[in-house]
Amino acid sequence: MYPSHHNATGRGMRRRHLLLGFLGALAAPSLAVAAPAATPIVVFAAASLGTVLQHIGDAFEGATGTPVRFNFAASSTLARQIDNGAAADVYVSADEAWMDYLAERGHLRAGSRRDLVGNRLVLVAPADSAVRLALEPHVNLLAALGGGRLAVGDPDAVPAGRYARAALISLGVWADVEPRLARAADVRAALAFAARGEAPLAIVYETDARAEPRVRIVGTFPDGSHPPIAYPAALTAAAPAAAAAFLDYLTTPAALRAFERAGFRAPPAATAGR
Repeated sequence: MYPSHHNATGRGMRRRHLLLGFLGALAAPSLAVAAPAATPIVVFAAASLGTVLQHIGDAFEGATGTPVRFNFAASSTLARQIDNGAAADVYVSADEAWMDYLAERGHLRAGSRRDLVGNRLVLVAPADSAVRLALEPHVNLLAALGGGRLAVGDPDAVPAGRYARAALISLGVWADVEPRLARAADVRAALAFAARGEAPLAIVYETDARAEPRVRIVGTFPDGSHPPIAYPAALTAAAPAAAAAFLDYLTTPAALRAFERAGFRAPPAATAGR
C-alpha cells in the first residue's frame, strides 16, 4: 500500500527540519570565527620601557581581552611621529620635555597626564672590562675610553642623552668627551654598543643595565648631576575609552610591582602628581 499524502507531508517536514538543524550547526562555528576582535590599543613608549611594558600589556590583555600593541623607540622619535599624524592612543616618554612638546601642539587629552616611574643614570662597560671609575668631578673618562668612544643616546634629542650631557657638564668633563661620543638612536642602541664590545663605556638607565648580562655597572651618576628622570604618560587627543583603561592600569598595584621588579623607582617628588 502506498503511504498517504498526510504521512508523506509529515516525513518531508521532518527532513526539512533536520536539514535546517544541520545547516545551523555548520553555520554556528562560522559565526563565532567571524566575530570581530577587540580593537587593539596602540601605545608609543620610550625604548627603555620595552620589556616591562610588554609584560604589563600582556597582563592587561589577559584581564580584559583588549590587545595592546607597542611601538618602542626614542621618545623624540615617537613624539615627532605623533606630531606628524601617526595613530597612537597612549604616549609614554622618558622625559617631561617631549611630553610638553606634544601637549603644546594639542595632541594630548587634557587632564590625562601622569608620571609613572623614575630611573637612575649609570655608566656601564662590557662585562669583561677591567675599567674602574668613581663618578666624581673631573673623572678621567678619556683615560678609561682609551681609543674608543662613549656610547650615549643622541644628546640633541634622546632623553637619556640629554640626562647624560647634563651629568657630564655637572662633573666638568663634557668638553673633553663630547668629541668622543658614539651618538645612538635611543638608549637601547647605546647599551648595545657596550654589550657587543663596540664601545668601552656607555651611559644608560640603570634598568637597561640590569637587564643586560653582557655589561656591568661601573658607577651611578649622582641624582643632583642631572634633571630628575621621570616617565610621564598621557592619552592622545582621540584615544578611545579602552586606552584610558590601560593608562589607569599602569598605576595599579600589579603594574607598579612589575615596574619595581624591573628596577624602576617611584617618580621624582618634583614631578609626581604633575
